[in-house]
Amino acid sequence: MRPISWKVAVRDALLIVAGSIVFAIGVDVFEVPYGLAAGGVTGLAMVFSAVAETFGVALPVGLQTIVINALLMVLVVRSGNRGYIARTVAGIVACGFFTDALVPFLPAVGGEGDLLLCALWGGVVTGLGLGLVFRTGGNTGGTDIVAQVVARRTSLPVGTSVIIVDGVVIALSATVFSVEQALYAAVAMFICGKVIDAVVDGPRAARAAYIISEKHNEIAHEILHTLDRGCTELEARGMWSGEERPVLFCVLSRSETVWLKQAVASCDPNAIVVISEVHEVFGEGFRQIRV
Repeated sequence: MRPISWKVAVRDALLIVAGSIVFAIGVDVFEVPYGLAAGGVTGLAMVFSAVAETFGVALPVGLQTIVINALLMVLVVRSGNRGYIARTVAGIVACGFFTDALVPFLPAVGGEGDLLLCALWGGVVTGLGLGLVFRTGGNTGGTDIVAQVVARRTSLPVGTSVIIVDGVVIALSATVFSVEQALYAAVAMFICGKVIDAVVDGPRAARAAYIISEKHNEIAHEILHTLDRGCTELEARGMWSGEERPVLFCVLSRSETVWLKQAVASCDPNAIVVISEVHEVFGEGFRQIRV
């Protein structure tokens, strides 16, 4: 692997710290005060803290997450990626530290009757924080480690993997808090997973278009010279007719799809046009891909 420049290392460190602070705010303000154990090691720590409190013992949530994650680090160490290990350790320590350190300075928002509001904003804020950490290639430990292992070995997005793994934790929280709180915690977890996907994968701001038409040359000319977009001709064959028929492929911005459909309709109203969403596009005419 190529060595990481100091600029990338500083950027990743800032993202991890910023993401950890945002995550801690979401946990301390919207989840812990109302028993919304929205999965993960943090959710487990909330359950253990609530049980210990009944015996008069105080167990800080952040400290618990650091201790539990120390036991799960074997999954990260086996990856053999030192950069990933360093980022994960930094995320674990930073999230655990800020979760406990910010408690005296953060107010609890809402009340028992505002569990839905807390679940919605808790999911958004914690998802934003985790997404910032995930963008560095690391994570915050715990079931996030397991979720990223599952995501790498399957076709599931990271956020969806988090949702599946954390479902068990939410079910456990229902036995300590209440079924109602567990259901609201599930809402927070679902939103958190979707926000993670949006932050890590980027907004779906681009469209990929596939066009099948006998007048492909005319349509390609419109795309190249009217829309000023690149266009690629793919070789294809119709399985029913057996005829060779080129397929045009191009990537456009969201607003340009309207002009594309008008251009195709003017050339060939019977053309087959398939437009799909794409998360990120790099290259000429779009963002430059960076290491």
